[in-house]
Amino acid sequence: MERLRGGLRKTSSSIATVFTGTRIDEALYEELEEALLMADTGVKATQYLLADLKRRVKDSRTTDPAAVKGLLVDALTDLLRPLEKSLVIGEFTPTVIMVAGVNGAGKTTSIGKLTRHLAQAGASVLLAAADTFRAAAREQLGVWADRNTVEIVSQEGGDPAAVSFDAVMAGRARGKDVVLVDTAGRLPTQLHLMEELRKIKRTIAKAGSSPGAAGIGQPPHEVLLVIDGNTGQNALAQVRAFDDALQLTGLVVTKLDGTAKGGVLAAIAQERPLPVYFIGVGEQLEDLETFKAREFALALLT
Repeated sequence: MERLRGGLRKTSSSIATVFTGTRIDEALYEELEEALLMADTGVKATQYLLADLKRRVKDSRTTDPAAVKGLLVDALTDLLRPLEKSLVIGEFTPTVIMVAGVNGAGKTTSIGKLTRHLAQAGASVLLAAADTFRAAAREQLGVWADRNTVEIVSQEGGDPAAVSFDAVMAGRARGKDVVLVDTAGRLPTQLHLMEELRKIKRTIAKAGSSPGAAGIGQPPHEVLLVIDGNTGQNALAQVRAFDDALQLTGLVVTKLDGTAKGGVLAAIAQERPLPVYFIGVGEQLEDLETFKAREFALALLT
């Protein structure tokens, strides 16, 4: 909680100043609107939160501006609550998780942290180095595999879809609980690369329908997008594009430990309420936390 508060302090301090006056009036709401927009909350979510807050103020007959902040925490918590969901492992063996994201979002690092999280929960993990597009990506994933002492499937210059297929088959043959597939970082505007992502997903699905694949279901069972918590409305644009292309099942939000504004989660909740399975609050292996709506609202606003 303290790490999260630290990461979001820039936003929380600017919002806190809104409630230092003595009156609840239109000027207060205008200041709050500006502060929320500056926190990357987006127009739709900001309008929604302000309308909800005004209703709560009226219903509770609050006259103290400081108390309004508590009502805003409640409003934001309720907006974010649909994003609060646990990643379920064990329904299929292996559970196949495909991970996407743009370059620089912290995708491969998040896979390393997620591997540790799963291993600590007792799951055996196999990594698939299907990011054959970026130089040294395979080596970077290999470092995370060594740190977490897990196996990795990779091919030098191999076809990403083929690597993914081999990894799913290997995971099944070796009785692994989870296969984590790292895909190449790309911008949603790179259409040929987005098509490659779709191909990886289709190929993983074929592995589930191959002979002897009973019990594996229809992989990938999870399609996660890693987004950088500092990129604001750009992150929402990424969620839209990747969800349209891949039908995402969840998000990992990274870098909430520095200059993050954080309000983008409200924008996502308003427009594409996908589960936020984890948030990254630091560089260490253990700095991957499960998302809790109320904790996040408190860190952002108080």
